[in-house]
Amino acid sequence: METAIFAGGCFWCMVQPFDNQPGIDSVVSGYTGGHKANPTYEEVKTHTTGHTEAVKITFDPEIISYAQLVDIYWHQTDPTDAMGQFQDRGDNYRPVIFVSGAEQRQIAETSKQQLQASERFSKPIVTTIEDAKPFYPAEARHQRFYKNNPVVFAEQEAGGREAFIAEQWADAPKVD
Repeated sequence: METAIFAGGCFWCMVQPFDNQPGIDSVVSGYTGGHKANPTYEEVKTHTTGHTEAVKITFDPEIISYAQLVDIYWHQTDPTDAMGQFQDRGDNYRPVIFVSGAEQRQIAETSKQQLQASERFSKPIVTTIEDAKPFYPAEARHQRFYKNNPVVFAEQEAGGREAFIAEQWADAPKVD
């Protein structure tokens, strides 16, 4: 098993696209990239810990590749917005691919270059690619939020993410 860590706005919205893919063992919501050990949701929201909300995916590379996960990631975010995603604003919602090792970095960098070259977006691709840092799982109430709180989750998705994905990726293969 291997891991991948992606930040793309509210972590509630980043679980479902990966959770139902073959080869995915787990998708955990949490915090990474900051300087405070074991931050809480309330602390991260203050923008003083340096952390972003992210998901840590444990996957079987024999069934789903890291490159496939990166592709799914792009389809969930606005890669042209460096300071948040949709209605979620601030550095704790910035889009980041956190890489573990040279192979993940190469795959992520190549994918980012290909996305920029595709001219799918008129603005530059500003999603950063950074070395993975310690990952701290979020509180239990944030895990699998889309299943445990479907009404609130639907309200969050209505904040622009779903419409953006439908518009920007209408011609791309659908992710279950």
